[in-house]
Amino acid sequence: MKLRLFVLGILLTGCATPVTMQATGGSRSDGTVSLSYQYSIFEKPVVDSNQAQSTAKEKCALWGYSNAEPFGAGESQCEQFNSYGNCILTQVTVTYQCVGAPS
Repeated sequence: MKLRLFVLGILLTGCATPVTMQATGGSRSDGTVSLSYQYSIFEKPVVDSNQAQSTAKEKCALWGYSNAEPFGAGESQCEQFNSYGNCILTQVTVTYQCVGAPS
């Protein structure tokens, strides 16, 4: 009985899952880069902020900027609902502002 409760507790709390943010959009004229990741209902995403910063900086460098800074906390959007109306897949998008005079 205790084992079943333990397993149920683990399933309900979710698992810490490392996520990699991918470039999903941006605007050269606005100097912004959008990075996103997805996670399911049973996952607890763990974002590597250094990797995200590096990816944003690389994208900004392609446009001649020297760095990138996160612009706000990001936006969450449900991508998939189950038959009960619960969100089972969420996408989070963070916008980075390219900084430093473009060359």
